[in-house]
Amino acid sequence: MANSSDFYQHLKHELAGIEEAGLFKQERVLGSPQGAHIHTLGADGQRREVINLCANNYLGLSSHPQVLAAAHAALDSHGYGLSSVRFICGTQDVHKTLEARLSAFLGTEDTILYAAAFDANGGLFEPLLSEQDAIISDELNHASIIDGIRLCKAQRWRYRHNDMADLERCLQEAASAGVRHTLVFTDGVFSMDGTIAQLDVMRRLCDQYGALLGVDECHATGFVGASGRGTAQHRGVFGNVDIITGTLGKALGGASGGFTSGRKEVIALLRQRSRPYLFSNTLAPVIAGASIAVLDLLEASTALRDTLADNTRYFRSALLDAGFELPPGEHPIIPVMVGDAVLAQRMAARLLELGVYVVGFFFPVVPRGKARIRVQISAVHSRADLEFAAAAFAQAGRELGILSEGAAA
Repeated sequence: MANSSDFYQHLKHELAGIEEAGLFKQERVLGSPQGAHIHTLGADGQRREVINLCANNYLGLSSHPQVLAAAHAALDSHGYGLSSVRFICGTQDVHKTLEARLSAFLGTEDTILYAAAFDANGGLFEPLLSEQDAIISDELNHASIIDGIRLCKAQRWRYRHNDMADLERCLQEAASAGVRHTLVFTDGVFSMDGTIAQLDVMRRLCDQYGALLGVDECHATGFVGASGRGTAQHRGVFGNVDIITGTLGKALGGASGGFTSGRKEVIALLRQRSRPYLFSNTLAPVIAGASIAVLDLLEASTALRDTLADNTRYFRSALLDAGFELPPGEHPIIPVMVGDAVLAQRMAARLLELGVYVVGFFFPVVPRGKARIRVQISAVHSRADLEFAAAAFAQAGRELGILSEGAAA
């Protein structure tokens, strides 16, 4: 009979296997606020300033003075936390204000806040759909979507990534199966590739087959689209998506918290039955207050979004000129394809030595053989930052044999 010692030996064996395969993830410790430049802390506690190219801080708002001031003001006026859930004694005016502001920003009727964006997806599907219904999901959707669907009893279909013909096949099969309601759900922007979903085509297909359309906008809200309203605006279907989930923890300030936005009936039922909402502490009021200030900034000007787009175009062009393999795209997520997991980690380590902080991604986060360095550009990167980083990429690429010795310096 196995005992607790056997269990811990099993865990040690699993960890050793991960490390031997070159898949072990190391956490680097920072000793500074989030920004274009950060301080990493070595094992000896020594600080080193590096350029940060791997944060979701797309608009540079994580340490923006106006956002910090709003956070301090909310802390003073509304306290540190509610020590409760929303329906007991955890709802403040600042939460209702933020929900209304997000609804206006996204072109929806109502919004519900969650402690985390993972909870928004985790608590979405089970309250709304049952065995009589269907969910059709992109095969590369985020883990939170996958886990949320697993909690739901609805029938399931998956279509090949961003393949609209295969999506239509799934819609036809669901219709033939006689399901009651069908929800098609996709990432707006896919976090490992920067692919932007074809929401315009998806909307037409959903209308044709009488299906609902939902989108996770975690890597889009605030900067994708002409005024940062997200993938729906970018694809010309703003105000015509049934359900939107998203985060406050990336472009919208970078703290934590998530939301679901849509028709008032959807949000009302989630308030009654969504388990992460009902059984998790209220979003901290300091985050709600700071997020309102973020929306003030975004609604006043597109300057940050425009700078981000310019920075993205420049850095993508610089990497292509150096000879790196990049998937086509326009999003500030720029995957630099390496292929091998160990090589991706060596590349990330060498870039850190050269003063650029990036992370290698590999299986199971991405498919085997598709290891990469995922670059994420920010509006607060200066042109000098990006020139320095591009030169470091070229040097590391030549040293590691990713680029030929004759590649552009």
